[in-house]
Amino acid sequence: MLTVYNTLTRQKEPFHPINPENVRMYVCGMTVYDYCHLGHARVMVVFDMVARWLRQQGYPLTYVRNITDIDDKIIARAAENSESIQALTTRFIQAMNEDSAALGVIPPDVEPKATEHVRQMIEMIQRLIDNGKAYPADNGDVYYAVREFAAYGQLSGKSLDDLRAGERVEVDGFKRDPLDFVLWKAAKPGEPAWESPWGHGRPGWHIECSAMSEELFGNTFDIHGGGADLQFPHHENEIAQSCGAQGGGCGHSHHEVNGKTISSHVKYWLHNGFIRVDNEKMSKSLGNFFTIRQVLEQYDAEVIRFFILRAHYRSPLNYSDAHLNDAKGALTRLYTALKNTPPAAFEVTENANDYTRRFYAAMNDDFGTAEAVAVLFELANEVNKTNNAELSGCLKALGGVIGLLQRDPVTFLQGGSASDGLSAEEIEKLIEQRKQARAEKNWAESDRIRDLLNAENIILEDGAGGTTWRRG
Repeated sequence: MLTVYNTLTRQKEPFHPINPENVRMYVCGMTVYDYCHLGHARVMVVFDMVARWLRQQGYPLTYVRNITDIDDKIIARAAENSESIQALTTRFIQAMNEDSAALGVIPPDVEPKATEHVRQMIEMIQRLIDNGKAYPADNGDVYYAVREFAAYGQLSGKSLDDLRAGERVEVDGFKRDPLDFVLWKAAKPGEPAWESPWGHGRPGWHIECSAMSEELFGNTFDIHGGGADLQFPHHENEIAQSCGAQGGGCGHSHHEVNGKTISSHVKYWLHNGFIRVDNEKMSKSLGNFFTIRQVLEQYDAEVIRFFILRAHYRSPLNYSDAHLNDAKGALTRLYTALKNTPPAAFEVTENANDYTRRFYAAMNDDFGTAEAVAVLFELANEVNKTNNAELSGCLKALGGVIGLLQRDPVTFLQGGSASDGLSAEEIEKLIEQRKQARAEKNWAESDRIRDLLNAENIILEDGAGGTTWRRG
């Protein structure tokens, strides 16, 4: 039985989808104005893992991850670059897809763009006005009236009074309450705009996910995911919008927590933890971020995926070269076991053996990849001791369930990156020269070549079948 930690109820719950024949998951995606950083990589990889495991469990899943292609940051960056918004967003959507593919992420089933759903956003805003949850202001904006939604704060655990006390004085005098947030922004000169009942303008950020998830899934669905930074205010505002637009009820998702009933249009809320650098969240605003592309210049993409998956998705993940080097060494050990004992075909089922049972138990406990990866290392140790091809096949097959260990082991072990210096071709040539030197009993030359390769972090393994190599 799969259990998941529901941020809304702050507890693990058995996973009982609304309709087991049609499981629906919506994840907040990227705002496409720059290259994706490692924080985005974690969202991509984590929810790819969740989608893979749900499908492994036999659930027919529709996975939606949206693209924000209109936003203040996008408008500002396009103006800064003297390029059109469409040119900017098209370029970075392509870059995002390339990064995602490199990390072994299976594309979501649907990737809706905000600009393609403005009509649905306008219709939802109108319903919120009709239901007394929103109001047009004199400046042409439309705001959500937070005080009109009594359950506001239930996801983040924040009370309205606490939020009000901590709110800075608003320079915008058009809001009825400083906590109210914008649903529709009046057009400014030179900005993209759409016609609406409130004049030319564009949607606010929060409304897009409510409108798109309702368009694709209806009033309620199973899983809503995203990074922990979205819990408040973005996801809190989504609940307010979606429930407020539904009028009399909020989907069919009601939870009893400490004797109190809480409602949401989503049954299970899942949030992955931050990636941290020097104990601060990695983010563009702090300037301490590393793009996926920058890290790929130094590390194999599967090393990055492994680095993310060896930690539990809800825990903070500390980024450093030391941690990535450790991940590289660990993944190398797994691939070395597969190389030394070629895997036999293996069909993954829960009760195939003790390793599969423990792997399933780990994954069914709130997607416990850290414990699942530990099972992979136990398997690798046993493969190294016994040279058992069936266990090697089990290792490869279980790795494949979470998107690991599917490459040719020799190719992985001999792979590298631009920073590794020597190409595979150059290494093979040096090994051939060393072989010739050894045949001629020129031990000084042989040692010189080995030392040169060692300096490049190339490990040679001399055996009966000749010399093989891998990057350390």
